Amino acid sequence: MDAHLLQETVSHLLAPGKGILAADESTGTVGKRFAARNIPQNEDMRRRWRELLFTAPEIEKGLGGVILYDETIRQKASDGTPLREVLAKRGIAVGIKVDKGTVTLPNSPEEKVTEGLDGLAERLQEYAAMGARFTKWRAVMKIGNGIPTAECLETNAYLIAQYAVLSEEAGLVPIVEPEVLIDGDHTLAQSEETIARTLTTVFAALKKYRISLRGMILKSSMALPGKESGMRATPQEVAEATLRAFRASVPTEVPGIVFLSGGQSPREATENLNAIVLAAMAKTGEYPWQLSFSYSRALQDPAMDAWAGEDANKEKAQAVFTTRVRETARACEGKYIAS
Repeated sequence: MDAHLLQETVSHLLAPGKGILAADESTGTVGKRFAARNIPQNEDMRRRWRELLFTAPEIEKGLGGVILYDETIRQKASDGTPLREVLAKRGIAVGIKVDKGTVTLPNSPEEKVTEGLDGLAERLQEYAAMGARFTKWRAVMKIGNGIPTAECLETNAYLIAQYAVLSEEAGLVPIVEPEVLIDGDHTLAQSEETIARTLTTVFAALKKYRISLRGMILKSSMALPGKESGMRATPQEVAEATLRAFRASVPTEVPGIVFLSGGQSPREATENLNAIVLAAMAKTGEYPWQLSFSYSRALQDPAMDAWAGEDANKEKAQAVFTTRVRETARACEGKYIAS
């Protein structure tokens, strides 16, 4: 493990005023988003969509990295340049999703565990040779009657730790993503408690297996009421609950935390991020982590709506995407003002 290399990549990804685009949706997930907009579902359309995003003007001002999917890291732009090189030439670090999705946890049909350790060491070497500098592994926890169970949390934490070990050994920064889902009718307080319990379990496993905490990044949910609860929380309430959860569970050695948008609208995700950053800045010293974003739909959906699969809409869609990146980058510095 090259600790200096890992920390150098972390510093690049967590540069002030920059975040990470999560463009690592599986083929099935992209297909669903295309289908909802009557966009043809095939590899060339996926390639054109990703090229549209990666060549949008000035996105390097607000993005330090982009997480790719296995298909994407192998695709080429229309001029023959690999998409990973398109990003690298703009100073945007290339990352790669390396988990292989979730399966049902035995004896607990509502809970999931993540697969992907088989053959991971070899895949990491290949991705590193292709220019990847960081990786991502996602686990999901659902709040419900008696869940998440200790078994679910501990199993996912063990898998996350094993992934992180292999990633760091390959010289790639692991982004650890234990997502607490917004699905359900839970309260804001239940979300806060579950995030704290989840992260406490995850970091216990990371420490047990001697992960370099300074060479990794946490990707976390915000504390939010369940979307079926009928309740809403103000950005200030979201900020306070989220930061309390972090204080209770995240070691100070962790250099940064990037948020997922997790079912929020683009505006909600931006306003909540802005509020969290402002709340942390107001209590200097209590929250030592660099706070930023790693959004997928909150950045992409408005641009995909504008594009609709039509080449004639490319420039319009790119302008929308550039605006979303700029607004979200401002929010990660507490400078977002809703227009």
